[in-house]
Amino acid sequence: MSHLIAISGKGGVGKTTISAMLIKQLLAAGKKPVLAIDADPNSCLDMALGVTVTTSVGTAREEVRDKTQAGDAGISKTEMLHMKIAESLVESNGFDMISMGRPEGAGCYCYANSVLKTVIQELSNQYPYVVLDNEAGLENLSRRIVADVDVLVLVSDASNAGIRTLERLHALAVEMKLKYQKLILVINRMRDTQTPAAAEEAVLATGADELYCLPYDSEVAEFAEGSRSFLEISDQNVVLGMIGDLVKGL
Repeated sequence: MSHLIAISGKGGVGKTTISAMLIKQLLAAGKKPVLAIDADPNSCLDMALGVTVTTSVGTAREEVRDKTQAGDAGISKTEMLHMKIAESLVESNGFDMISMGRPEGAGCYCYANSVLKTVIQELSNQYPYVVLDNEAGLENLSRRIVADVDVLVLVSDASNAGIRTLERLHALAVEMKLKYQKLILVINRMRDTQTPAAAEEAVLATGADELYCLPYDSEVAEFAEGSRSFLEISDQNVVLGMIGDLVKGL
C-alpha cells in the first residue's frame, strides 16, 4: 500500500530542499523504493536529488499532441501518452522520479493535470512511499491531482507573515475537503532556537499533529545555492537529523 506525502507552502521557503532530504531519510530508513514527483513547473527537484530529467509529463503531452495532429501516431493517443510518460520516468538507486514540467498553454494545466493524476494513481501502487513536491501554495492539490494524502507537510519561513500563511493554506485544504491522515507544520531556516509564538498558535489553529522548527544551516544553504544533490549531504547534518525524526513518525 502506497504512502503519499505532499509537501506544500508558499514559494521560496525550501519545499524542494525538504523534499530531497526527506527522500534521503526514507531511503536510509529502508522505506524504498520511493517515487519522487516534481509537480512544480519550475522543476528543480531533479538537481536536488542528483539526477537529470530530460522528458516531463508536459513534454510527453506535447509530443503526443503533435503526432496525433500530424496523423502519424500509429497507435491511440492514450496508448502513446502512457508510453511517453513511462519513458519520462527517471530511475535511480532506491528511488524513481517523474516531473510534471510546464503547463499546457498560457496558464492552463487542465490536460496535464488530468494526465499527472492518472500517472500518480497508476505509479503510486508500485511504490511504498511517494513524495510529491508541489508548486507554491496548494495549486496541484486544489486542482485535484491527488484527492487524498497520508501526510500533508506545510512549510513556512520563520516570519510571522509566513507562519500565518500556513493557517491560510490549511483553511484552503479544509475548504477543498482534502483528506489527510497527518498534518505536519515545518518552520524552516530559523535563526532563533526559541519556537515562535505564531508557530504555536498555528498548531492550535490547524490542529497539526506535529511541529518541526528547522534551524538555518550553512551546509544546507551551500548545497541549495550550489544545486548539489542533498543525497550527498553529511549524515551528521542537524537539519537532516530532524527530518529523520519526522520520517520515524511516518
